[in-house]
This record gives sequence, structure tokens and C-alpha cells, in this order.
Amino acid sequence: MEKHAQTGWFNKLVSRRSVLAGTTVGLAVPAAMTVGAAAPTHTAAAQTGVVKKVTIYAELLPGNLYGYGLAEGQATVPGPTLEMYEGDTLEITLVNKTDKRLSIHPHGVDYSTDSDGSPFNASFNNPGETKVYTWRSRVAAQTAGRQYLPGSAGYWHYHDHAMGTDHGTQGVLRGLYGALIVRRRGDILPDKQFVAVFNGMQINNKVAPDTPMFEANLGQRVEWIAIGHGDLFHTFHLHAHRWADNRTGYLDGPSDPTRAIDNKDLNPGSSFGFQVIAGEGVGPGAWMYHCHVQNHSDGGMVGIFLVRNADGSMPPGAQDAIDRFHGHVHAASAATDMPGMSH
Repeated sequence: MEKHAQTGWFNKLVSRRSVLAGTTVGLAVPAAMTVGAAAPTHTAAAQTGVVKKVTIYAELLPGNLYGYGLAEGQATVPGPTLEMYEGDTLEITLVNKTDKRLSIHPHGVDYSTDSDGSPFNASFNNPGETKVYTWRSRVAAQTAGRQYLPGSAGYWHYHDHAMGTDHGTQGVLRGLYGALIVRRRGDILPDKQFVAVFNGMQINNKVAPDTPMFEANLGQRVEWIAIGHGDLFHTFHLHAHRWADNRTGYLDGPSDPTRAIDNKDLNPGSSFGFQVIAGEGVGPGAWMYHCHVQNHSDGGMVGIFLVRNADGSMPPGAQDAIDRFHGHVHAASAATDMPGMSH
């Protein structure tokens, strides 16, 4: 399928996406590639100023969790990844299928007070209620002083702001959140998308060894969206892969001074994203992603990024690594002794 956006791109995109065990499956996968080969580039293009409409259902899930979904019975944690282009509008019809008050509140875009998703502005869904929320995006604009106001392009997120308290604390705690991407025309589109939400001491409301295992084939272009929630300080670390610390994760050229990183702060309410080529320079294998606050990773804030061979087969040693991961004891109390520590 051509991955350049066409009229009606949003409906086609969300209808093809599924969220399985916390993994947001991205666009069509290209032919297998080898490490070192340039990944095919597919760039973002769309009509300007279009309004895209989507219906989202908020539902109760097993384990006393709640989730957002694109159809009844399809709610997940995290919810579906929503995408738009700078200059476009996203109109969300939120259907509350629960017996709780809830809402949907975005970061990084424009909205009126009635679409704020906050009880402060009387913007929420009562149990069983349907409400429309309108989010607008904009391009960077030059001011009279030759300065530029930022546009909306970035890796953002959305979440409940009304369940439990007027700040949605219970809704966020129980899984009402998801990724929101605003793309700039010309941005490179990924082959796979992964969403990792560090929420309290959990990833996508799971603890190792039940955290998501994200998978890609060697050479695929992978997009990560990292989101922070809860009350704790975190960092996001990805083994064997690095990215530029900017909006996209790419350098503009060899002289671009943006630093390369593989670990970044991820605190409550923050989010960022980047793209990497799976296995670039290191090959296939089972690679870790985790919080680098040590007692958090000891406590289960860790998962696996499985880079398969280019043909999709399992690389040597990867299954053994996965088995060892599932055999580890993850407990916050399992800390290594430090010099001078008394017992």
C-alpha cells in the first residue's frame, strides 16, 4: 500500500491499526533489508486544513483497568495512537461506556474550553454520555519581531482528566491514556510504532515479565513514543540504539550539533518520540528497554525490544535471552548491596 497520505488517510490508518499487548502496530512493512542499507523513505503529505473525525469508546477492562478504543469491545491500554498533520483538525466523538465520569484531554494542540477535557471547564462525559472534542493543530508562524511561534508538530499524548478527581488521577492510574502524533509535512513515516507509557512503577500498566515485547525485523524503521504518568521520576533507556535529542530523532546533516542520546528523562506529563533503524550497527537480538532509575528496573520497569532477522526468523541466542528475562525475579526490594549499607 502507498504510504503517502491520501484523502481519507486517517480512516484508513486507524482501521488498520491494532494494539496488542501494548504494541501499536504501524503502517505497512516493506521488504526485508540488511543492516547498513538505507531504509526506504516514505514522507508525510496530506491535504491542508482538513477535518478528520474519529469515534473513541471508553470502556471497563479486566483487572479493574479502563481503556480507549476505536470500536466497542476494542479498548486497550494504552489507547489507539492518534495522528494528524500540522494545520489539520481532529474531531473526536468520545462515547463513555462506563459508569464513571471521564474525559479526554490532549497535550500539544489547540482546543476551546469546551474541549479541554477538564471538570474545571465543565468539559467531560458523564456515565453513558457521548461528547465531541475538537483538537486543532497549527504550523509555526512568524511574528512581527521575526521570531517564530512553535507549531504543533511533535510526539504528544492524551489522557483522562475527570475520573476519580478533577485531575483524572484514577483514570490515568487505570489506563486511560494514549499517544498523539502531530506530523509536519515531509516527515519520514515509520514501518512500526511502539508506545511505552511509564505509569507509576509500570510500563503500559504491566510489570516485568509481563511488559510488552516490541518486535521488528532487522532494518525496519521503528518509531518509539515514550510517555510519562504517575508520581515518579523516570528515564527511558533503549539498549544498542541511539537517536538525536530533537523532535524527530534524526540529524539534519553531518554538521548538525544535536547530541546523540540513548537515555532520556521521562517524567509525569512529559512525552517524546524518535525513530531508529532496528539493529542498525549491532544486528538482530533481544535488546532491553527500561527505566534507568535502578530500583525501578529492579522492580519490573523493563521490557524487550526483539529485533528479528531480516526474514522475520529468530536470531541465535534471542530465545534464550527471552527465557532468562521471564525467569528473572523483579522486585523493588531486590537491590544490590551498596558499600556502607547496613542491614
